[in-house]
Amino acid sequence: MIFPLEELIEHEGNMYEITCAASRRAFQLSMLRDPEIEENDGKVVSLAARQIFTQEIEFRIEE
Repeated sequence: MIFPLEELIEHEGNMYEITCAASRRAFQLSMLRDPEIEENDGKVVSLAARQIFTQEIEFRIEE
């Protein structure tokens, strides 16, 4: 799996928020040793970004 560049380019929201969400999700996946990581050749950040852009997971920024 490659990084979802097309979704990133088309994203009209706040880039900082989406970056923070992907970074946090990548951390969660690596700490949980999610089996999906191996299915995606160990590309944790790409997997996290894909999950966010496809709305497989939801995120919110705490204030």
